[in-house]
Amino acid sequence: MQQTTVSAPERVLPPGMGAGVAAGLAAGALWGTTFVAPLVAPGFSSVDYTAGRFIACGLFALLWMLWQTGRTSPALRRHLWPTAEQARAALGLSVLGYTGYYLLLVYGIADAGAAVPALIIGTLPLWMMLLGKPDRMRWSALGPGLVLTAGGMALMLAVSADQVQFDGHGNFWRGVLLATAAMLSWLAFGLLNARWLRTHTQVRSTAWANWLGLAAGLGGLGLWLLWGTPMAELVSRPGFGRFLLVCTFTGIGSAWVAAVLWNVASRRLSPSLAGQLVVSETVFALLYAFAWSGAWPAPAQFLACLLFVGGILASIRAHR
Repeated sequence: MQQTTVSAPERVLPPGMGAGVAAGLAAGALWGTTFVAPLVAPGFSSVDYTAGRFIACGLFALLWMLWQTGRTSPALRRHLWPTAEQARAALGLSVLGYTGYYLLLVYGIADAGAAVPALIIGTLPLWMMLLGKPDRMRWSALGPGLVLTAGGMALMLAVSADQVQFDGHGNFWRGVLLATAAMLSWLAFGLLNARWLRTHTQVRSTAWANWLGLAAGLGGLGLWLLWGTPMAELVSRPGFGRFLLVCTFTGIGSAWVAAVLWNVASRRLSPSLAGQLVVSETVFALLYAFAWSGAWPAPAQFLACLLFVGGILASIRAHR
């Protein structure tokens, strides 16, 4: 009689979880570019960066909606444009996660450099894991991911703070406070946005990204009209062409495309796991900053990045 061997069941990701993780990581890679954008095109104000980025995002979203309207049947067109209630939700969330968040972040980068604000934003996974833990999950399962991420944050913040102070950047701690305010703004956005998507399953991820992008574009336009640099002065500044390219790339890629990807992740993952993937933004931001400066990370910074990646992997394993 032939014996049959029963192997242990292979641990696989739940349905949709793999796509959600991939989308969250891709969004993090695009978000990471926003930390080096002010360094790539220097000489422009924080308001100008914020307004330019989101005006580009809003224009792209509007053009996309008009293009879809022209090729969609009349019965489906009403799903492409928001109702009054949906528009109000998009406007409010766009301030938390787009214009308000990025304005605070850019001011923080101006005071403290790119690395430390990236790290402060990187604490988002800790807070989202703590506030968004599924009821069925034990705290002990989240422990390894929390410890690894917290350890990486503490190590990187200590090293980067010393470097920024040594390099002579002024108002370092003001930059830390501004970056913290930006982190709290996005934390509120991440939790409220995920809740909105879960309760409005009839709205497609692309449509919601369009509505948020259009709302952010209106906010960016208002911001520029109130406090931005006059157009004639902007155009006359050296590097204006590069400034336009940076605004276009971050407006479309880091805002609109990243929003679509993050909506996909938010629908497929719990808030705690989706929040843990935000740490990929920090890892990519640091990689971009090191590449732009042409410097290798210090051993402690490299170790911190390894701890971040370990935290992501531990959290994914805990949510299987």
